[in-house]
Amino acid sequence: MFLDAVLARNPALTDASAALHRSGTVPPDTYVLDLDTVEANARLLAAGAARSGLALWCVTKQFGRNPALIRAVARHLPDFAAIDAREAHALHAAGARYGNLGHLVQIPRRELPALLARRPRAVTVFDADNARHVSDAARALGRVQDVLVRLESAAGTGYPGQEGGVPPERLTAFAQALERLPGIRVAGVTAFPCVACEPTTGLPRATVNLTRALRARELLAARGHGPLLLSAPGATCLAALPLLAAHGATHGEPGHALTGTTPLHAADPTQPERPACVYVSEVAHTLADGRPALYGGGFYARSGVRRALLPRTGTLLAVLPSPPENIDYYRLLAAPPPGTGIRAGDTALLAFRTQIFVTRSRVAVVTGLATGPPRLAGLYDAQGREL
Repeated sequence: MFLDAVLARNPALTDASAALHRSGTVPPDTYVLDLDTVEANARLLAAGAARSGLALWCVTKQFGRNPALIRAVARHLPDFAAIDAREAHALHAAGARYGNLGHLVQIPRRELPALLARRPRAVTVFDADNARHVSDAARALGRVQDVLVRLESAAGTGYPGQEGGVPPERLTAFAQALERLPGIRVAGVTAFPCVACEPTTGLPRATVNLTRALRARELLAARGHGPLLLSAPGATCLAALPLLAAHGATHGEPGHALTGTTPLHAADPTQPERPACVYVSEVAHTLADGRPALYGGGFYARSGVRRALLPRTGTLLAVLPSPPENIDYYRLLAAPPPGTGIRAGDTALLAFRTQIFVTRSRVAVVTGLATGPPRLAGLYDAQGREL
């Protein structure tokens, strides 16, 4: 999905990744991340947000909750959204500040005291039970915690495994329930996805969920709550910031923009954020019909992966579809032209939409690609633990 963009806009990353694999420094099933480019993208996003009057809470699951990358991003965008408790702990270990906890996954009740003690800016709540748990934990700490009300996604816009939130028609009753909880303050609303990319052009567009969130904020303001935040996650990138500002959002939540891998970046290689991620694998064996099998472990089902480059021969081969219900021990490529000479051990480079935290991959962080020589800054697992 992003291989052409990386080859055109960050060829030093592909060269360094191939060299690291050939030398045995990184094994197959390793994502190689360009720290300097991630930081440059964060710098661009920070400047764009300032121009648009927005604040940004960064998301790190896409690049494996990696501490080196978190610290690089935080030099320009210091606040982060933790999608779940594990991400919250990884962010804290890296020295990052909490902007929003429970962005996609509610914080488990028994973890709330420790996480609230770190003073997050906001906690997202999906229902009355979770709001009550947040209130109780905050009161035990002697404080009042700001919460964001999560709106239920409109039919056909959400994703399986991410269900939850307050239906708009029940918002008044929900607000009444929150107003009786002494340990929380209603600080705003959120929904997901509020912005999505057009399938053909990749251009960001507002979804009905953003409209829902705006109406919910109006209802809560009419009840006397305010000032109210509106966090509008989904495809947050430089191109989307003016759209968020025009709709009255206060916050975006960039993730893939930090690595230059939103659908817009696949469709339009002129976007300001540059690609910063390559997946390294290796030919494990070749089938009798000539199709090479790559080592797997990092093939996220919604990645949109299309092609692989085998640098030794300069061969580009299609990545064949694989059912998502199967384990990706291997991933097959199309058979090469006769006489190509592909053999076991050959490096394979791919670039696609990532969710590293759901893989069993390693993450290699490199620096110095623009200034040389490239340097491996660290090798980590998919949850950001150094190896």
